[in-house]
Amino acid sequence: MKTNFSLRYASNPRDAKNYDTARLREEFLVERLMAPDEINLTYSMYDRLIVGGAMPVDEALRLEPVDILRADYFTERREVGIINVGGAGTVTVEGETYAIGFKEALYIGRGNREVVFRSDDKAAPAKFYFNSAPAHTAYPTTKVTREKAVILELGSLEESNHRVINRMIVQEVLPTCQLQMGMTELKPGSVWNTMPPHTHDRRMEAYFYFDLPETQAVCHFMGQTDETRHIWMKKDQAVISPSWSIHSACATMNYTFIWGMAGENLNYNDMDGAAATDLR
Repeated sequence: MKTNFSLRYASNPRDAKNYDTARLREEFLVERLMAPDEINLTYSMYDRLIVGGAMPVDEALRLEPVDILRADYFTERREVGIINVGGAGTVTVEGETYAIGFKEALYIGRGNREVVFRSDDKAAPAKFYFNSAPAHTAYPTTKVTREKAVILELGSLEESNHRVINRMIVQEVLPTCQLQMGMTELKPGSVWNTMPPHTHDRRMEAYFYFDLPETQAVCHFMGQTDETRHIWMKKDQAVISPSWSIHSACATMNYTFIWGMAGENLNYNDMDGAAATDLR
């Protein structure tokens, strides 16, 4: 197995206004997450969130600490949220194995030395997308299916944003320190997410886009409400969203994305909304 690591520093919004396309992508886009027999990690200085992907094919993949953590094991001071976006697989935590199917989630609390990813069938490998945030205490490792999720249906086909929000790793479902994760599925014919947009100064966020063909693309919008920018993305890529930035997107067809948050509180509805007509 191979573990790849990259580090992203925080950016002042005044500086980000001067970034060209290449610099925007360098600072905020996470292009490589899913590769055979690799774990890919990006450590963001925004709330010290880690964005990661593990794709076991021919071997099991063990989640190990990288140097910046200065830890004996990955979850020594961290919690992890995982959602499988590929074939059936398992995650073994401290000797207990959890079967994680497509669009199912697993929360791993602080203090678990062993975390190992496996695929059931290498011809249809699992793709484990995960986020990790610092944790102040240990909560139980818990599997979350969509039947356990808090589900909210929003939008309309007329507004091109008919979508189902699956709140999976949130305080209404299980206890966490600061990490929240869920999955939003766009209905056929709908392409806009998080519109009208919002920001939340108390939390940063990361979006991971999947569930669309290789030939299609997503245009992710970011920046302050009156100074927006965009980043074109492909499937199985993620984008880091600072607390000062909106996080919205439109794609060439319907898709699914995973949102993950870390920061000041666990109030999902704590956000500062903006009208679509306020965008610049």
